[in-house]
Amino acid sequence: MSIFRSHNEQNTEQTVDKHALIFGLISVFLCGIGFSIITPVVPFLVQPYISNPGEQAIVVTLLISVYAVCVFFAAPILGALSDKYGRRPLLLICLLGSAIGYFVFGLGGALWVLFAGRIIEGITGGSISTIFAYFADIIPPEQRTKYFGWVSAVVGVGTVIGPTLGGLLAKFGYAVPMYFGAIITLLNVVYGFFFMPESLARKNRLKEITFVRLNPFIQLANLLSMKNINRLLISAFLLWIPGGSLQAIFSQFTMDTFSWKPAIIGLMFSIMGFQDIISQGFIMPKLLTKLSDKQIIILGMVSEIIGYSLIALSALFSFYPLFIAGMFIFGFGDSIFGPSFNGMLSKSVDSSEQGRIQGGSQSIQALAKMIGPIIGGQIYVSLGSAAPAVMGMILIAAAIPVLYKGRNRAIQ
Repeated sequence: MSIFRSHNEQNTEQTVDKHALIFGLISVFLCGIGFSIITPVVPFLVQPYISNPGEQAIVVTLLISVYAVCVFFAAPILGALSDKYGRRPLLLICLLGSAIGYFVFGLGGALWVLFAGRIIEGITGGSISTIFAYFADIIPPEQRTKYFGWVSAVVGVGTVIGPTLGGLLAKFGYAVPMYFGAIITLLNVVYGFFFMPESLARKNRLKEITFVRLNPFIQLANLLSMKNINRLLISAFLLWIPGGSLQAIFSQFTMDTFSWKPAIIGLMFSIMGFQDIISQGFIMPKLLTKLSDKQIIILGMVSEIIGYSLIALSALFSFYPLFIAGMFIFGFGDSIFGPSFNGMLSKSVDSSEQGRIQGGSQSIQALAKMIGPIIGGQIYVSLGSAAPAVMGMILIAAAIPVLYKGRNRAIQ
């Protein structure tokens, strides 16, 4: 048995065996596949139910937004429940909900069925925040940024495999990737049921759940009032808005601008995932020796601005090499932002609050991904395909000084 030993703030020794780490990495790997496998085919699933082609982009973005709305309301509840009852039962419930959501989405038959699938998945959409809380439980604080980098790399592996597999499976029917996503997520539930150890010791669990802990608006207000993390969360919110827009509009954008098919779209997603693996495996370890978490986050933001500018130019000139270059630079920025952000966030609270802080962060991200696709879809239709990328340049440029001016030692 491999044992990690660390001391929490109460100097109580914490031991974690390798099975906890292995399960967490397998979970994020399968989550990466399950989510990314459906991305290349969503516009094609929507297409039969839309009479006006101009409305397709709006419907696709609304499907992303309704998921985010559900996550926004559900994440604080799931986070609080995981703080009280442990990560294991909540994570299994979340993964099961994702499997059901994929299956319903694949059934289709009407637009409302597609929305029902996204709602089911969104209500249990706290799996990622619960997984991050799980890792925060088992990893010493000083090593969390490094291990969150591992998590991003493993998600990258899933992202490499998922879209390509989804694009290939789409040749047998656009719903097939959905069914496959449901199956692999369900397999993860079965694996977790038999092998997943609980990570949150009973002595560190929340004693009582109050209404305040379950209200997403109160939780947002409380989180934003915490001076050690408020600038971090606000800057991340400004970054996540255009990120949610890009994620929602990606497939539609490449269909309209470059006439790409699902297989090519899937391949592009896979290339981005492969780049994420390289970033986490080779670049991030070097950055951690030279820069602080905060400096890495700002570097990520600058990279995303450059990426968005190239994406906007690719739309204006209908020149896909610019788009590919822009996505690579954007992907690099996103890959180094995530681990540093989650590392800084997890270090801001103790063990009994990890579910709350990660659930609150998930709510803020969901709020951004609720707003981003709606705005992105509207300006995509009304102002042109370059508009969402221009929005990204503007909002992230505003986010950098918000974070940079923070003087709190907790986020250095």
